[in-house]
Amino acid sequence: MSDATVWTIIAVLGALTYMTRFVFLGLIGDRPMPPWLLRHLRFTGVAVLPGLVAPILLWPEATGGTPDPLRLLAAGVALSVGIWRKDVIQAMLAGGLVFAALTWALA
Repeated sequence: MSDATVWTIIAVLGALTYMTRFVFLGLIGDRPMPPWLLRHLRFTGVAVLPGLVAPILLWPEATGGTPDPLRLLAAGVALSVGIWRKDVIQAMLAGGLVFAALTWALA
């Protein structure tokens, strides 16, 4: 792809991202949200975390196409802490710390 094509794609995706957030925050941001919507928004963090982590676990091109045991272990720790503590931040920190510590120990 040419540089112009890449920058056009970046600009279009940025504009679309801004518009989708503006519709939600800019147009209805000053109104009270209904309870059913607030109940659904509680699960946003829980839905985003697997979406960020799953590609590197399921399609590990960085490791030659084979699953990386360190990443799988860190994901397992993050999942366990998330189930145990019911906190996305603690789960991410635990998984990240396990991954960093094992990477450092095995280097």
